[in-house]
Amino acid sequence: MAVQFNYLAPKGWKPSKNHLITLIKVELSQTAVKEAKGKPLRKIFKDAAASVAAESSTGTWTKVYDGPDSGIKRAGIERAFAFDLDYNNFMFKVAYPISLFELNNISGLFAGIIGNIAGMKMVSAMRVYDVKFPEKMVKAFPGPAFGVPGIRKILKKPYGPLVATVPKPKIGRNAKEQAKLAYQLFTAGNGTYDGIKDDENLTSLHFSKFEERAKLVLKELKKTEKETGHKKFYLCNISHSNIETMRTHAKLLKENGAVFMMLDVICTGFAAADTMRRYNPGLAIHAHRAMHGFITRDNSPGIHGHGKLYGFSVSMIFLAKTFRLLGVDSLHGGSPLAKMEDYGEAKYIQQILQEKHLKPHPKIPSLGQDWYHIKPVWMTASGGLHPGDFEMVMKELGEDLIIQCGGGLLGHPHGVNAGVKAIEQARDLAMKKIPLKKWVEQHPNSELAAAVKLWGYGPRIVY
Repeated sequence: MAVQFNYLAPKGWKPSKNHLITLIKVELSQTAVKEAKGKPLRKIFKDAAASVAAESSTGTWTKVYDGPDSGIKRAGIERAFAFDLDYNNFMFKVAYPISLFELNNISGLFAGIIGNIAGMKMVSAMRVYDVKFPEKMVKAFPGPAFGVPGIRKILKKPYGPLVATVPKPKIGRNAKEQAKLAYQLFTAGNGTYDGIKDDENLTSLHFSKFEERAKLVLKELKKTEKETGHKKFYLCNISHSNIETMRTHAKLLKENGAVFMMLDVICTGFAAADTMRRYNPGLAIHAHRAMHGFITRDNSPGIHGHGKLYGFSVSMIFLAKTFRLLGVDSLHGGSPLAKMEDYGEAKYIQQILQEKHLKPHPKIPSLGQDWYHIKPVWMTASGGLHPGDFEMVMKELGEDLIIQCGGGLLGHPHGVNAGVKAIEQARDLAMKKIPLKKWVEQHPNSELAAAVKLWGYGPRIVY
């Protein structure tokens, strides 16, 4: 443990409004227990919590030179404190004075609060559940350029969810074929289908170059808007490891009348999301979370705070807060019908993205958040969804929602046009609070009935 200062908060200590707070759970390593030579686990846990606070702020593992010009005096003033220790679940909070960080620098912040703590030999597992940003840090970021109200205004859609489709197969269609599908989606049924989306790994490929695909799809989009009288959107993937390439792609989208640009925000990184928001080419940011499972997924029994952890992770709650702060306009947040939803994580992520004064969740370890000027963000539900899910998804997540169906539209037994009609029917029924099952019984020859016959009610397993 760091020995220069005490990184445990004094009894009765409380953080101020100028502290950033994290919520963490650890498992003690056998090495730590062995080296403690019989000390109670309570004492070892206190040392581990203090070590996390030290390593992530101003401490180190041993006492170092503390003479003139050493910086030790400031290190003592600026240090973090571990507090609210839960000795039953090995959970604790860490409070950091915001003077430790550049207020508008997420990369620098995370290098501090989570950068090295997973490498400590005292712990064998750790999960960072949440972060609570102080007011001064929230106000250092512009937040979403459009958010829910801005997108509704652009699309002239004052209420109801948005529906979108990813072409399937994920990779296969060339640019012309994707544009043809866009026209088919947007003109089928009542002409109310809203969007088409690139998949996460569709970038600029030899058979579907970015510039050709973007121009062709947007050309068809504009044509269908005139034909149907309904605004449409294309979630076109600009993701690239070169941010200048992304800026070039975003400019092209804007010049061709796009509303959104799409970023794989985990793969491109926090800096890319922040840069593209501040660059602000007049496009909303649709944030896809590809690769998040390697950061957030944890199948340990202690994932929700009670029981053991087996690995190292951060929660999707942590990431959702981060990307709302960074200014995305929509973010994939899961489905309320997914496997882990007995705790309501997708619902809570929706609240993180949309509530102004967020309260901690009663079952999931969390801290809440005040968002001040930050606009609400669209929640995107996806992953095995189909028309039979709409009633429950909208009941749980509300209408400020993008429902993304790929196979759940394109796999309709009667084809693409019927898939669009089934989704229009399911969406409209859910908006009118008409029970879907009862309607299907009364309309056995409908497109929705055919979809339900194939997929039933509830999500399909996504392999």
